[in-house]
Formats: sequence, C-alpha cells, structure tokens
Amino acid sequence: MAAEYEAALERAARSDPRIVVLTAENRAPIRRLPEALGARFVDVGIAEQTLVGVSAGLALRGRLPVAHSLASFLTMRAFEFIRTDVGIANLPVKLVGSAPGILSEANGPTHQALEDVALMRGVPNMGVFCPADAEDLVLGLPTILESPGPFYVRLNTQEPAVTHQTSFEIGRAELVLDGSDIGILTYGTLFREAFAAARLLEANGLSVWLVNLRTLEPIDELAVLEAARATRFLVTVEDHFLRGGLASIVAEILVRDGKPARTLAIGFPQRWFRPALLPDVLEHEELKGGQIAEKILAAWPAQMR
Repeated sequence: MAAEYEAALERAARSDPRIVVLTAENRAPIRRLPEALGARFVDVGIAEQTLVGVSAGLALRGRLPVAHSLASFLTMRAFEFIRTDVGIANLPVKLVGSAPGILSEANGPTHQALEDVALMRGVPNMGVFCPADAEDLVLGLPTILESPGPFYVRLNTQEPAVTHQTSFEIGRAELVLDGSDIGILTYGTLFREAFAAARLLEANGLSVWLVNLRTLEPIDELAVLEAARATRFLVTVEDHFLRGGLASIVAEILVRDGKPARTLAIGFPQRWFRPALLPDVLEHEELKGGQIAEKILAAWPAQMR
C-alpha cells in the first residue's frame, strides 16, 4: 500500500510549498513524485550523509524536507549528520526509513535496521514514529509534517489489521483492546501479529489489553503505566533489538515510576534475523501471532492461571 503514502505526501506537498521530498536513490515508495513535484524532488544518489546535510541546509532556508533512504543506511551511515546538523540544531527535517526491522526481509545484517529506534531516540530533539501499517502512517503523516522539530519515521505500508482511531496525537498511544490479564505493548510491523496473538489469548479465556504505541519518542508514558496497573502481566513485542528498543523504554519508565510489574520482552536479542521472505522470517523467528501467544502462555505465571 505504498501508493497511499505516496498520495498523502503528494497532497501535503501540494498544499504546503515548503515541502521538499528528497531521496538517496530510494524511490520505491515515491516513484510518482519526481514528475508531480518537479524541482521540489531531489535525488542525491547513494549518499546518505549528503542527503541529511542537504536536508538540514534546506530546513535552515525555511523549507520542510522529507528525506527517504533505507533505514539501516539512513540511521547509521549518516548518524553524525543527523545528530549534529538536524538534532542539535532542532530542525524540522523528517527522516523516512524504508525497510526497517523485519521489513528488510530478504536482506542480510548490513541491510537490517534492528537498532534504528535506539539510535534515533538518543538524538537530541528527535521524535520517532513507528506506524502499525499504511493506514496508521497516513493518519499520522500530517501531524508529523506539521511538528516543529525533527522526526524519524519507520516506513510501513502493510495492509491494516484493524480500523484505527482517526485521531492522532504525538505522544498519545492507541488503545485497541481493553483487558485485565495480559497487557501487550507494541508498535510497527509486529502490531498485526500482536493483535492476532491477543485474539488467540482471548480464545484461551484471557483478557487482553493491547496498545499500539505509534510514537516511541515521545512515548505515551501514561499508557505504559496504565497497562502495568490494569493488567497482571506486561508484554512488549517489537522487531528491534531488545536493548535500546521498546523493552528498554518500558523498563526505564517502570523503574523511574517505581512501578513493579511482571514482564516479558519479545523481540531480538543482540542478533540479526535469517534473511527470507517476510512470512518465512516471521515463522522462523517465532513472531507469528500464534507463536507469540504460545510464548506468552508459557511465561504466564502459574499462580495466575
């Protein structure tokens, strides 16, 4: 559903002459925009550092740059430029990372962005938006573009698994299921599988609280704390290294608030995934909805059953 994102970005650009769309030879999600935007579309070639530097320069001249590249190269190869030129300067550059996490599927470790959230949330002033699917992405895009500071977006054009709440606010999570036994916090690509897992858990007689966090920086701390308060077992699900991602963020919040909680972190330890097509990656890494449900049931404390 890349066409929906492309159309939404084109609409935004037509209504706001400040918007300039850039890419580092990563045109897959925005193939029609060069013709539609003319001089307001810039391809710098395979040069991510140049991409970020040019974007910062355009922002300083009053433009609103939306820069696209593969997530792994955008966040790592150009990290210093993002930190120094965009983050410290607090410029309204929007960085869009394609093929983040397991959406890189058939690519090896060099192309797998499993540490991008950790890197970007460490940049001063940087926001991080991880939509659950194409619908969530399009719903959030206008607000992200209007935000005054920099933002990193994990591009996700998957088909939606649910109909999302149309209201979108930076730092405000979406409560999808309201339960009392197990709280599942998730974002991005694995939202679909977490939703499937929640339905299977409900079929096993458990009540599930499911949250689509949407933005991880700023994160909805109240939603995290409410999930910990309202349920008896808290689970994080993500296609990211456990270190520095949602599992770490939730731990930070719980420790800072002094909130004890039984937790389970589902994601990647410090290793990459085996390259394959997405359904096979999910199956091999035990991240299908049924497999997630099995992991949760296996970890569900015996005394609570």
